[in-house]
Amino acid sequence: MRITLRTLMLVFLLGSAMAQPQQPKEEPAATPAAWDNLVDEFFNSWFKFRPTNGTSAGLHQYDEQMEDYTRASLDAEVAALTDFEKRFAGLDPKNEPVGIGVDRDLVINKIRGRLLEITSIRPWEKNPDVYSSGISRAAFVLISRAFAPPEQRLKSVIARERRMPQAFDAARANLKNPPRIYSEIALQQLPGIISFFQKDVPVAFKDVTDQKLLAEFKRTNNAVITALEQYQKFVREELLPVSKGDFAIGAENYQKKLMYDEMVDVPLESLLKSGYDDLHKNQQQLKMTAAQIDPSKTPEEVLAALASDQPAPEQLLDAFKSNFNGLRTFIEEKHIVRLPSQEWPVLRETPPFARALTFASMNSPGPFERVSTEAFFNVSLPERTWTPEQVSQHMAFFNRYAITDIAIHEAFPGHYTQFLFVRNVPSKVRKLLGCSSNAEGWAHYAEQMMLDEGYRNGDPKLRMAQVQQAMIRDARYIVGISMHTGKMSLDQAIDFFMKEAKMPRGPAEREAKRGTSDPTYLVYTLGKLEIMKLRDDFKKVKGTNFKLEQFHEEFLRQGYPPIKLIRRVLLGNDGPVL
Repeated sequence: MRITLRTLMLVFLLGSAMAQPQQPKEEPAATPAAWDNLVDEFFNSWFKFRPTNGTSAGLHQYDEQMEDYTRASLDAEVAALTDFEKRFAGLDPKNEPVGIGVDRDLVINKIRGRLLEITSIRPWEKNPDVYSSGISRAAFVLISRAFAPPEQRLKSVIARERRMPQAFDAARANLKNPPRIYSEIALQQLPGIISFFQKDVPVAFKDVTDQKLLAEFKRTNNAVITALEQYQKFVREELLPVSKGDFAIGAENYQKKLMYDEMVDVPLESLLKSGYDDLHKNQQQLKMTAAQIDPSKTPEEVLAALASDQPAPEQLLDAFKSNFNGLRTFIEEKHIVRLPSQEWPVLRETPPFARALTFASMNSPGPFERVSTEAFFNVSLPERTWTPEQVSQHMAFFNRYAITDIAIHEAFPGHYTQFLFVRNVPSKVRKLLGCSSNAEGWAHYAEQMMLDEGYRNGDPKLRMAQVQQAMIRDARYIVGISMHTGKMSLDQAIDFFMKEAKMPRGPAEREAKRGTSDPTYLVYTLGKLEIMKLRDDFKKVKGTNFKLEQFHEEFLRQGYPPIKLIRRVLLGNDGPVL
């Protein structure tokens, strides 16, 4: 008989009820030493089950370990997490040293979120892409940063590759009636993943000269490619025909996922209203801004004109770099936030092994990385083999106004600036754990805040680009809730992105498909709204002493935990987040 989390909790609760003590029992105090030991023990277990995340965090003792996707490993993880949940929850908050309360709640909710994922949402049972994309990420984190000599990192790749074919044995055993869209997306992804191992992983180690090591790598890499090709055939011929499941996680799971991952307990109907309110506000602003730019054109025509204002591909990196200068100067002169370092991210063309994954991205080192400490701002240039039409379509994403919006989001004062603060957070818990509504919410908030504070003197074209991005994030917010609570189909979601966010059909399809397996990609708008509410409340408390720079610095100094916890630190309460 399989012991479920529900069974374990029932046994625990019944046992507690049957064994009432005669005298009130004091919970153990979380002394600093005991707390540190428990935290260390927890993370040793946490990264044992997800060593790829350990590597990404800069903890390289995990580099040669590989995720175990078997049901036995999942059951062991549930047991370990359930034990840790009891141990952290059993600490008496009244006896905790200063600062531990926030970390304790962060750990407990992270545990509960992972338990919900394994036991209720069950992507390991429903999504074939979990396995193929999972092994590609395990290799990617070893080749994306030069934290060790290439020979040493290649040994780690080989160690992981030896275990990768086992992931697909587990997939065949675990997958049961996945949603058809999940199997279709996996099939769309697999050719790129196979190419990644055929071309990109070997290219990353082109400077290795040890022939014995290269021969071993060739054997393990070929075995991974073969396993991927066999898995592709399995998904196409065996899994796809029986893929009749529902991708929607349901209202109960959705509410719990938000509660655990983001610590947001707002009812879904109220959340939807907030999303629609923000969408309608941004739609109105788009119309007003378009009329300001050219009253003779529709908003769609104005957006098309902006998209055509592109730098030449060979000037794209310079265009981003010139934005860095202006952004940093504005941030310093207007006292937006104190930049804790004069370091800049390294602006570069996206490496070949990552170009299929992103247009632009910030690759910051993990908080415990000690060697490869550069942050890379990757920008994907057009491929030399593309047609002029393909180049133009690609560069439309990088029109001159979108470039500025992207630079704010990714670098100043967005993700890169937040990373500079996170690496100085004294708490191990808040270095390693956080949430997307904080990280993505901060970067999205920064896009609007910088223009509200006067960047580029109210340039309406820049505002137009910013507002369109906000509308896309609003659509994600609404679509994610609606699809996963059974109120919107995939086709309706595609139409929603096209109509409400002014997106062409191709990008709208990609956005809607993403939402089927990323149900809470509302985090961009959700986090922005939470931060704006927190800022307003902080301002009421400070009154005439309010300083925007102080608020931003106090916010960023906390790491990136759920914003509810930052409210507790800044305001001393867990008041409404929206």
